[in-house]
Amino acid sequence: MTKNMTFRTAIEQDLPRIVDMLSDDVLGKQRERNEHPLPESYLKAFHAITADPNNELIIACIENAIIGVMQITFTPYITHQGGWRATIEGVRTAASTRSQGVGSELIRWAIKRAEERQCHLIQLTTDKQRPDALRFYEKLGFKATHEGLKLTL
Repeated sequence: MTKNMTFRTAIEQDLPRIVDMLSDDVLGKQRERNEHPLPESYLKAFHAITADPNNELIIACIENAIIGVMQITFTPYITHQGGWRATIEGVRTAASTRSQGVGSELIRWAIKRAEERQCHLIQLTTDKQRPDALRFYEKLGFKATHEGLKLTL
């Protein structure tokens, strides 16, 4: 499945498919608005991401079919001697391709991209309601070394 997969930066026309993947699970159905046309908030976020050189919205494709998405944010820190970190967010794969290696290839691509950007660390979070996702990331070498906290505004 993954040998013909390519990666590219998302374009505006990809947004409906991206939102479709983001909304295609129990948690996503609760927080996304997969409507046509999409709410303006998605377009505003897309433009903010693409205008920022430290953000990348990446999609995985097989031929013309979009089968995965993730966002990578590169952040400079004063800690670690002024090092850079990569944060991976919004990783989703198409339901029809789950358990076929697409997610693993997305994360491996992100690791290489973080190395290219000379990051010393990659971080991500996963919802505690997704224990399978935690096991997935651990298999790829990630370790749950910190307790993450969020405050909904």
